[in-house]
Amino acid sequence: MGNVLVWIVWLAAAAACVGTGLRVVTASNPFSSALSLIGNLASLAVLYLLASGEFVAAAQVLVYAGAVMVMFLFVIAYLGGRADAPWAGGTRLIQVSSVIAAVSLLAVTLVAVLLEAGDQLSNEAEVSRAFGSPAAIGQLFLTDHLLAFEITSIVLLVAAIGGVVLGIRTERDVDSVVGRDAQ
Repeated sequence: MGNVLVWIVWLAAAAACVGTGLRVVTASNPFSSALSLIGNLASLAVLYLLASGEFVAAAQVLVYAGAVMVMFLFVIAYLGGRADAPWAGGTRLIQVSSVIAAVSLLAVTLVAVLLEAGDQLSNEAEVSRAFGSPAAIGQLFLTDHLLAFEITSIVLLVAAIGGVVLGIRTERDVDSVVGRDAQ
């Protein structure tokens, strides 16, 4: 009975992941899209828990669904209606390349599932008990991957500064908003 419950939770989390993922890319409102992304990240955390990745699930919720998404929501709220202006009237190339990328990801996923179904991926790797522990991840972050870790923090800082720069309103913008409200 326990195995059935795990499958039910997995199917619900996978359906939520796919559903919220589709909502992220189809929502016309950027705020709604960002809230759907939070739901997507939470459903991924459930899938990580089912795969015995407790630390990764907790980091997913705290770092991505918590801190990073709060920053995204802040920038979207700060920019207001201009948040999706760079993509307004997107070219046909963007639409075609998005469809090609989605079909490619679907093909890779189907190949992996079919290979697993044919027991061609059944050779399990040896995983140590310390794999994925906070100590092992911290050791890797602060030794072998320190440069990548620091570059990531700089990219997040530049993104935050870019959001503030995009949100700066000129006097002409303020006058046009005030002029519209007065009419």
